[in-house]
Amino acid sequence: MPVLQRKKIVAIIIAGGRSSRMGGGHKALRLLAGRPMISHVWTIIAPQVAQLALNVNGPSEGFTALFPGTPILEDVHVNKGPLGGVLVGLSWAAQRGATRLLTVPGDTPFLPRDLVIQLTKSMLESGTKVACARSAGHIHPLICIWDIALISCLATFLEKGNLAVKTFLSLNKLKIVDFSATPLDPFMNMNTLADMQAAERIAQSVQRSC
Repeated sequence: MPVLQRKKIVAIIIAGGRSSRMGGGHKALRLLAGRPMISHVWTIIAPQVAQLALNVNGPSEGFTALFPGTPILEDVHVNKGPLGGVLVGLSWAAQRGATRLLTVPGDTPFLPRDLVIQLTKSMLESGTKVACARSAGHIHPLICIWDIALISCLATFLEKGNLAVKTFLSLNKLKIVDFSATPLDPFMNMNTLADMQAAERIAQSVQRSC
């Protein structure tokens, strides 16, 4: 990706999920291959964008200690779910002079290293304002690149009491970008202890092959 284009893209890691099915706490801070899961996400995404921020619900001390100096963005609209994080991310991106925002969840440690390139390329070619990842026939509504022009539209959507990410995406011109799910689905996310155990086996296999 050209340098000038990369400077106009920033990213936010949405790490608001509570690991109720894993015993509580921030699941993004759970260890995977010896380090917090969100650090795997950070390592993959940071080289692809100009700057990263975090959207965290609840105490943020563990995140500030892990990523000192990183902006921690709080939801302006409370109880608005993931879209609240998208909106605060879009507002932050606009303040920084960015034109696009990448959003990714904090529990997806195997993201593609060309995620931004592929989403941005498809977005530009299709003339859309949002591009979303899909793998194995499943759309991943929080793994998207959003045009900053969507700020007012999203704010209005939330003010009307709407919360569903897929509903908002369906109301806008959307480009779906397919990624291969073999040999590994790069958008595998962690919801249960079984998911974490599977991810641990994958991570250890990857380390052995390096």
